[in-house]
Amino acid sequence: MTRLERTPDEPQVTYRRVLLKISGEALMGDQGFGLHPPTVSRIAQEVKSVYDLGVEICMVIGGGNIFRGLQGSAQGMERTTADYMGMLATVMNALAMQAALEALGINTRVISAIPMDQVCEPYIRRRAVRHLEKGRVVIFAAGTGNPYFTTDTAATLRANEMACQAIFKGTKVDGVYDKDPRKHADARRYDRVSYDEVLQRHLGVMDASAIALARDNNLPIIVFSLDEPGGFRGILAGRGTYTLVKG
Repeated sequence: MTRLERTPDEPQVTYRRVLLKISGEALMGDQGFGLHPPTVSRIAQEVKSVYDLGVEICMVIGGGNIFRGLQGSAQGMERTTADYMGMLATVMNALAMQAALEALGINTRVISAIPMDQVCEPYIRRRAVRHLEKGRVVIFAAGTGNPYFTTDTAATLRANEMACQAIFKGTKVDGVYDKDPRKHADARRYDRVSYDEVLQRHLGVMDASAIALARDNNLPIIVFSLDEPGGFRGILAGRGTYTLVKG
């Protein structure tokens, strides 16, 4: 039996190829900075649980746990330089996730939009698609390779290029709310919301460029809690709590 074949007792999955987008802060754990190896390993286990269903997975990880370009720019650093530094931070996070996944026996490739051949592959779309077809997890690093674009936009771009069926956005809360549920007890969660509503109500799912790119290509975005054990797998198997962003 190949990896893409399922035993009769395994659940049917909703999507066969997805992109998981997480922030760099998700790798910090309870620390205020950097990488927390047990947290990286826990997220890798979540990815493996979906990988074991035969789903093809690619990932984009932010770099805010190490360096955030906008913060550097706000403190007087030239914006383009600050953004490039943030891109390099995403490569570090991608390499850490690669190590955690390969420790679980999952073949993984880090593909960078900024060439650095000694540590990862350059971005070539057909090669990346082939890695997915061969059952490898692909981690896209260095954003789009251009300043002024966030990793949210990079995630939406790569998801479209890889013909992913959905973007899974892992956050600290279990969906999209009309206000911050950690600060407001009366916050209301949306089961489903349109791209235009996200933009008009400034709901903060992703930046406006990413939402517009997803809308123009009818790419669903599923927002869920990365802190809920088994949440990623559960949604693909048709259960769990999340918000679907779609037209």
